[in-house]
Amino acid sequence: MDNSRDQSIEIRLLSSVSGIAQAEWDACACPETSTGGAPIDPFTTWRFLKALEDSGSVGPGTGWEPHYLTAWSDGTLIGVAPSYAKGHSQGEYIFDFNWAHAYERAGGRYYPKLQIAVPFTPATGRRFLVKPGHEGTGMAALVQGAVQLASENGLSGLHATFCTEAEAEAGEAMGLMRRYSTQFHWENRGYATFDDFLETLSSRKRKNIRKERRQAQDFGGRIHLLTGDDLRPAHWDAFWRFYMDTGSRKWGTPYLTRDFFDILQQEMRDDVLLALAERDGQMVAGALNMIGRDVLFGRYWGCTEHHPCLHFELCYYQAIDHAIATGKARVEAGAQGEHKLARGYLPARTHSLHWIADPNLAHAIDEFLRAEARAVDEDIEVLTEYGPFRREQQEEQE
Repeated sequence: MDNSRDQSIEIRLLSSVSGIAQAEWDACACPETSTGGAPIDPFTTWRFLKALEDSGSVGPGTGWEPHYLTAWSDGTLIGVAPSYAKGHSQGEYIFDFNWAHAYERAGGRYYPKLQIAVPFTPATGRRFLVKPGHEGTGMAALVQGAVQLASENGLSGLHATFCTEAEAEAGEAMGLMRRYSTQFHWENRGYATFDDFLETLSSRKRKNIRKERRQAQDFGGRIHLLTGDDLRPAHWDAFWRFYMDTGSRKWGTPYLTRDFFDILQQEMRDDVLLALAERDGQMVAGALNMIGRDVLFGRYWGCTEHHPCLHFELCYYQAIDHAIATGKARVEAGAQGEHKLARGYLPARTHSLHWIADPNLAHAIDEFLRAEARAVDEDIEVLTEYGPFRREQQEEQE
């Protein structure tokens, strides 16, 4: 129930999440933790956003300048949104490079823009973080405040990426443009073991996964799953090498700093699941996951030695094993990657919201998004049809 419908809302900006007490921010971002347990997702918590700031992963010189939106009713904080002035489109995973190029060719200036997002994190979660009881008015105030901020400061637009479906529907009703994208998620159908999951697959896919797992286990060492107090500085030293190798090849310059992982160890080690492959006393590969209340979020992978299928084992199969063992409902394996389909991860729609200041650009983007939405739905239908599950299993899921 929304109790703030008749109250006036004041929007304030903060250049650091430290400007709000942790308890106040988290009362909006993860109110479910007030009764104990993990947040639905850890990415919008005060600790995670502060780790990005304190490590220098966001802030001056990064192209991610924090301008957190806060909504106040009668002096009480009722809503927050992690928002950033962006000088580029790196680290977002909802790609608007073509929009930027088209606008700049026409003489416009696309950057800076306002981004409501978790930096470097293609994981769905709430972006308009409102205390229970203030949902409708709080989100409307944050959206209006964000549009006003972008407009008054000459920004090209506002983008809220990887928001929830409910937020996408509400934002669209407020006049924002809605965009659909695709990720691959593994869904737990109440499996008791990994073999139970395999039994739902077609014979060919089942045999292929078993073959890949055998090949991976033959790399000549051991696989460790580590979380909480089992994590040690040496594990992060190894993972930093993996992260740097992957980041340098994929992005040129890795997004996160070394300090970020030290802060993660200090402040959020219970929210981390690290899968590491050790051979001859040396860590040779690893995958970092973040733990949500019902979802395991796959984030980063890297290695210093190549071994057949070890990537699939650490990133996908170990994640499934852990989700089954801990009763997680889903594994989200990050952005892109149709190769995940053969490993039991099915396509799922993700959502974002957009407001563009220039009406001509807004019209062109709106036309593009309508066509793109149809293409996304068609792709999901085709990919699901060719998914790895036995025919009767796919019919049940559809």
